[in-house]
Amino acid sequence: MAQWTGKVVGGLLGLLTLGPFGAAVGVLVGHQFDSGSDRPVRPALDSAAVGELFFRTTFQVMGHIAKAEGRVSEQAIAAARAVMAELRLGPAQVQAAIGHFTAGKQPGFALDTALDTLTRACAGRPHLLRVFVEIQVRVALAANDIDAASRALLRRIASRVGISVLELAQIETVLRIRRGSFAQASARGNADQQLEQAYRVLEVAPDADDDEVAKAYRRQLSRHHPDKLNAHGLPESMLEHAKQTTQQIIEAYELIRERRGI
Repeated sequence: MAQWTGKVVGGLLGLLTLGPFGAAVGVLVGHQFDSGSDRPVRPALDSAAVGELFFRTTFQVMGHIAKAEGRVSEQAIAAARAVMAELRLGPAQVQAAIGHFTAGKQPGFALDTALDTLTRACAGRPHLLRVFVEIQVRVALAANDIDAASRALLRRIASRVGISVLELAQIETVLRIRRGSFAQASARGNADQQLEQAYRVLEVAPDADDDEVAKAYRRQLSRHHPDKLNAHGLPESMLEHAKQTTQQIIEAYELIRERRGI
């Protein structure tokens, strides 16, 4: 399993950022993950071991969330299957994922222990913990639009791996926006919703003044600029994700400027 788990992690990264095409690109990132090219700080485990643990815990926790209300719905199963399909998992990988998903559904599943183990393993790769939470939020959205039981569990999971309530809310917001793009909102003629989404992308309040909006725009560009991310260790094969994110930020700012007449 160590031979392919890194590619699966890369696929998860790509799937979340660029959709099915990104999943394919992410496999290349996963190859670099396996070869140890993404090493800002040396982790407690080697790349292959971290990848295997990430894969196992992702699907275990996915199964645990699916049973948050006492039973696993057809929608939750379909959402998990969709992730497996978009990752293009092979038969053996699918069976492994199903096995982990099933293990996570069991009453005796030690959620906190699993999360603590993953957190320690990702000590040198903190970005993976955010990706891990994003995956869980994404599946919960697809399964039941994050019902009360799932939301409570997501908060517990996020807190355990060091993701704040505010960051969790931002993850959910961005994932909801990705489900319906600016173009879709515009096509529906919902200009107010489109503008609201633009402010959320920039992480600035709609009543902020023009200078604050400009500062938020520059701050987001600084965080996501491909050259800066590459200097901090982002693999070359992942730069397309950074470019896509930067383009979304630029489009959001241009929309706000247009509406404000700046």
